Amino acid sequence: MGEIDAVRALREGDKKAFQYFFNSYYDRLMAYITTFTHNSTQSEDIVQQAFIDLWKDRVKLHPNKSPKNYLYSIAYHRYIDSVHKSKRRERLLDELWEKSLRDRIQADNEVLEKRVERIKAIMQSLPPRCKEIIYLNKVEGLRYKDIADKLQISTKTVESQMRIAFKKIREGFKDFHLVLTLFFSN
Repeated sequence: MGEIDAVRALREGDKKAFQYFFNSYYDRLMAYITTFTHNSTQSEDIVQQAFIDLWKDRVKLHPNKSPKNYLYSIAYHRYIDSVHKSKRRERLLDELWEKSLRDRIQADNEVLEKRVERIKAIMQSLPPRCKEIIYLNKVEGLRYKDIADKLQISTKTVESQMRIAFKKIREGFKDFHLVLTLFFSN
């Protein structure tokens, strides 16, 4: 079967003529499209879709012309469509990721603000000496021994006051699921 005879038969719906073109051009189209995609699976999808389009639009084929250029054109345009679709998908995923991240940051900021307000209230409720000791330890970064020396009290007193402060903080955050661990580390 020659190409022109195959084109005429294909226009009439002859499946053997379709098979003839498939066998004649599939490998060449795969090589052509793979130069763009660098992905054989994606190339297979594009080339198969090009042959589906050829079958669907077979009546549009010129009866005295080879469908080679038509097939290459279909395959190339299918590739371009896949690139555009991929870019749209990536853009959508980027937008969703960004929105999710913004929502998460907003939620985290709201939770953090509530925790800061809670810790401030708890700190204000502490006895003066206890408040001073926890401030020196957690804000100024002094060790227990340095606090004891500065305030002219024993290290045991500093430890005792810190235990009181930690207990009040834990009680104040009982209903929060995440206790501020930075206040509990030395």
